[in-house]
Amino acid sequence: MGKDLPVLPLGAASQASEQPESSLHSRVFCQKENSPPLRLLIDFLKSRGQNPIVPPNLEDGALEDWAWVHVALGYHQERKPVHIFCVRDRGSYRDVYEEEKKLFLDFLTAHSDIEAQLAIEYVTRCRFILTTRMTEKDVTDEGYDFNGWILEFYQEQCNGIVQIDKQGFYSPKGELIVDMSVSNEE
Repeated sequence: MGKDLPVLPLGAASQASEQPESSLHSRVFCQKENSPPLRLLIDFLKSRGQNPIVPPNLEDGALEDWAWVHVALGYHQERKPVHIFCVRDRGSYRDVYEEEKKLFLDFLTAHSDIEAQLAIEYVTRCRFILTTRMTEKDVTDEGYDFNGWILEFYQEQCNGIVQIDKQGFYSPKGELIVDMSVSNEE
């Protein structure tokens, strides 16, 4: 599953030239040591009325593995799936994790308000970063909802804080606390 992990645009998500199609990225900076197995995410999505489409070539036992790196989950047969990546503070993609974490800490330390300090605490303490990527021109409202449930699952289950490119960081209550809409347009 993680063997074919494409290079994440990580922080350079707005640099569409690295990818053939423009993508939308969102992240959860998670403080829990390990990511839950994918089976728990699938069960959560189903409990929220979603019908995740799991890749047919998924290896036996892959849904029970906590050390997964990449999976594509579909929300509609005729739409491109949501790609989900998990990079950790240890293991093969540790350099990607450290680069991503540093990028966001550098951005956040330029803000001196209390809300930015909350985001800094989450990013500093995170043990893994869950990133979702959707194809901008292909995603529908149904896809945005599907992605939102994925983010909510990791925020709640892994003590995380959500960040969405071209928007910002969101509090656990869902309120925008650090606006990043201006910085991504530059």
